[in-house]
Amino acid sequence: MPLFICPNCKQRSVDLDGLEGLSDEPVACRSCGFGFLFELMEDYYPGPNTGLVTCDQEGRVIAAGRGVFELTGFGEGDLLGLDVREGLGLKTAGDQDPVALALEWGVRRLGEAMTMKARSGSEKPVVCDFFPAYDDDGGLLVALSPANEP
Repeated sequence: MPLFICPNCKQRSVDLDGLEGLSDEPVACRSCGFGFLFELMEDYYPGPNTGLVTCDQEGRVIAAGRGVFELTGFGEGDLLGLDVREGLGLKTAGDQDPVALALEWGVRRLGEAMTMKARSGSEKPVVCDFFPAYDDDGGLLVALSPANEP
């Protein structure tokens, strides 16, 4: 059963065919009206302070949902079109790039301890979850949470 999450308001939903009604239009969020939903393999419950960033198949930001500004200081307009790693200054302690792994291999990367550079210039510890898109468009959903959240 296909599970979806709104990259804007984090509302989760189930839809059997991924289409709105009898038309060929993709499913939109019924809660906030956002234009598209992101399909997940398994249900995911983001934390209350988690911000969701949607990227295309090259890792460029195409949408930044609620919570991203509060965590990073960047508005959606500041991030659109930028590579998510560069736009948010994401760095990992290890030698593997979780963004590249998720995009290239189509695997989820959960609980990645990283640092990001906020708009103020300060570095913040964050925990990131990376979800590859399973539709024909490809892409990536990045969930950013403050490192001090349980």
